[in-house]
Amino acid sequence: MFTAMKRLWQDEEGLTTVEYALLLVLIVIVGITAWSSLGSSVSTKVDEVNTTIGGAT
Repeated sequence: MFTAMKRLWQDEEGLTTVEYALLLVLIVIVGITAWSSLGSSVSTKVDEVNTTIGGAT
C-alpha cells in the first residue's frame, strides 16, 4: 500500500487524483458545516412556531 501511494505521489496523474480527493474532502467539510448551521436555524424556527401555535389555543 505504501508503494502504491508513493507511485501516486510521483505520477502527474496521481497528483490530479490527490487534488480531486482533497477538493472532495473540503466540499464535504463545508457541506457538513452548512447542514449543521441550517439545522439549528430550522430547529429554532420550528420551536418559535410551536410556541406561537401553542399559545394561541
